[in-house]
Amino acid sequence: MLAEATGVSLRTLYRDIETLKAEGAHIDGEAGLGYVLRPGFMLPPLMFSEEEIEALVLGSRWVHKRADRSLADAAANVLAKIGAVLPKDLRDALDDSGLLIGPGEPIAAGDAELPKIRQAIRAERKLRLSYRDKKDRMTARTVWPFAIGFFDRARVVAAWCELRQDYRHFRTDRIAALTVTDKRYPRRRQAMMKEWREREDATDA
Repeated sequence: MLAEATGVSLRTLYRDIETLKAEGAHIDGEAGLGYVLRPGFMLPPLMFSEEEIEALVLGSRWVHKRADRSLADAAANVLAKIGAVLPKDLRDALDDSGLLIGPGEPIAAGDAELPKIRQAIRAERKLRLSYRDKKDRMTARTVWPFAIGFFDRARVVAAWCELRQDYRHFRTDRIAALTVTDKRYPRRRQAMMKEWREREDATDA
């Protein structure tokens, strides 16, 4: 019985079902007889157009081939989850997309560190790096990472560098070691991203 499974009283269950109906859920049935939730209640956001499906497939295939392993696996899982709830005609379009990702340049070393870097970005945590610069000199850096750029031959972390007191870009294949600290950096990631973009736009102008 649904009330027992959810740990609520019948009265609460009936009230919640009426609330769901009022919010647009397609629920058939009545109290004492049972209820059925019609298919499609959770699907409106997934009613993609053909071009939207192609964009999803192409993007996911690029990530699967050109990103680090954990993101590649996540991209495959996303497509599988979307396909599981799409109507058959849209699911067929998902499976049969003719958009492919061609071979690219070999990906530089350093992708193994990307999950830790993404963790630091999400949590707004400082990173400690042992970093080899352009002249092959090893330096110790504490940085505030806020973005990762995925290029064909390199992965680049955009961050505020405490040593240089400015924004810097760090190639992941030059990171010899890194530690995600428990220290939050003092600015919000979104604010840093905005300021960095403004500087980059001014440089490109």
